[in-house]
Amino acid sequence: MLSAKSLFQEILDNDASFQLFCSIAASGESQGGWENGRIAVLVPRSAHALAPKIARHGADEDKHGRIFNALMRKRGLRPVDVPPETDYTMLLERHGIGLAHEKLTADQPLTAHDVITYLAHSRVTEQRASEQMELLRRNFGDHPDVGRAVRMIAHDEDNHLAYCHEELLRLARAGHGPSIQRVLRECALTEIRVYRDVSLAVMSHMGRILGWPRAKAAVLAAGIHALYAYERLVGWRRMVSLTMPERRDALGGPAPAAAEFA
Repeated sequence: MLSAKSLFQEILDNDASFQLFCSIAASGESQGGWENGRIAVLVPRSAHALAPKIARHGADEDKHGRIFNALMRKRGLRPVDVPPETDYTMLLERHGIGLAHEKLTADQPLTAHDVITYLAHSRVTEQRASEQMELLRRNFGDHPDVGRAVRMIAHDEDNHLAYCHEELLRLARAGHGPSIQRVLRECALTEIRVYRDVSLAVMSHMGRILGWPRAKAAVLAAGIHALYAYERLVGWRRMVSLTMPERRDALGGPAPAAAEFA
């Protein structure tokens, strides 16, 4: 019987598929760390109080990248090149979601609208990350090899999502509500399409590595398309709603010192 747990167990048990999975994850997290680090440096004076929280967000993402690399090292594996069609972060940028790298590599301060764009993009993508990590936490939180990493990253992703909700609500109260909702909707509708395409690409690569029969690959592809259809119809709305989180000031203060995961 196909399930998220059985699929991930297959990927976990095979060195080549695990290597690709961790390489994709590490690359995306490291890219997110760099982006947040640059945004923290470039925030306008009006959003100066956000800079430490954005920097904390970036530090967490960098940590996640190191964790995935450490999981590979524990099995004697090295990162592999990430196939472009599986690069979620790059594809989102290519579709105009988030802040362009040209803007982040310049030394010009960001605008107030740039901050809204960043937070809205993060709110949508952190929703996805939080849900994915919660799925892994339920199924593999006690796993002897990856359980600690899964729990640590899941906790951080929940913090990131809470931070985005709280900061966007603060900006909405300051009069930016219509702009926030417009950007959130645009981000969400694009993200679900990119997520579908990336999911299909990742499953195609995993299928070749693991030797999945054509029927199994077809069932998985159908499931990905069905999820997209649901999200395109109504599911995207969960990505644009804003509610005050139980975790307040989730990224306040510096990132806690922690021994490097190994």
